[in-house]
Amino acid sequence: MDASHAHRHPVFCTVVPPHLLDKIAQSEDTRRADAAQRTLEQDAFLRTRRRVTTVRGITPALGTPVSDEPHRTVYDAEHRTRLPGKKVRDEGGAATQDATVNRAYAGLGATYELFLKGFGRHSIDDSGLALDASVHYGQDYNNAFWDGQQMVFGDGDGDLFLDFTVSVDVIGHELTHGVTQYTANLAYHGQPGALNESMSDVFGSLIKQYSLNQTAGEADWLIGAGLLGPNVSGVALRSMKAPGTAYDDDELGKDPQPATMDDYVNTQRDNGGVHINSGIPNHAFYVAATELGGKAWERAGQIWYDTLTGGELTTEATFQDFARLSTAAAVARYGDGGAEHQALQKAWSTVGLG
Repeated sequence: MDASHAHRHPVFCTVVPPHLLDKIAQSEDTRRADAAQRTLEQDAFLRTRRRVTTVRGITPALGTPVSDEPHRTVYDAEHRTRLPGKKVRDEGGAATQDATVNRAYAGLGATYELFLKGFGRHSIDDSGLALDASVHYGQDYNNAFWDGQQMVFGDGDGDLFLDFTVSVDVIGHELTHGVTQYTANLAYHGQPGALNESMSDVFGSLIKQYSLNQTAGEADWLIGAGLLGPNVSGVALRSMKAPGTAYDDDELGKDPQPATMDDYVNTQRDNGGVHINSGIPNHAFYVAATELGGKAWERAGQIWYDTLTGGELTTEATFQDFARLSTAAAVARYGDGGAEHQALQKAWSTVGLG
């Protein structure tokens, strides 16, 4: 491992973007506004704390075989913010009476399994890293996050947002931030930050499709379906198939994601729009996967994984860099001019990066 990759500077990554919580914090409904404001304040505190810590990838001793089995531990934070909380289920342990604990445990397993069976990767760091998660975090906490070392899930406010373990793609999304941290280590601002977010949406969606055994044509391509409360006008947090259409609600506002470079959003908020402009590479993946058909993790996902882990993607990579490298990865694995190469060309030209 070269010196530049010896240390990982983990970023604090949440699944619900700050622009959405900002909108809710202005609600006339004081309970909704207060829950959103508390979530924003907690996120800001955690974001600051992450800046002063680093995570070092621990490489197993040479010759030590890495197990093909995950090592999962789920903790109950008991509505406090001290992590990890009380241990409630560990690897191989029986299901508990708490559905949230069981969903977190299953989601960690589904993520581990896709990366292992799909890409030959042993956990987040490819060295068998234990997967820890804390549930029931904080009071009405409207988010889930990877903090550089473990997963954390809020219960939502029970109104606009439900329990954050209900969507396996949300679990996969957050854990993929860990995979990115240990590989390309994409910076969390502007286009590299939007690529970082998009990697998490891509693999989060693939984890859901893999666990449901869906083809690209059968998948809903939504991130966080089932997460929004029953009174919200929306279906999910994001749509990879049709960015900008996931929700249009009085409290949440309208989904701001663009699908193409023509509508790229220049903003200082949200680290330069990392949760907004991620719609563009998300849509490119959707086009590539549906163009190829079949199981999206088998070819389109393999190309994205090769690009993320191939060593050429720099921490400050732009969308154009990723388009070029992913197209090259398709040619390297599947040959020049084949269906995969053509699907990549179509995908990137569709979003204005051809």
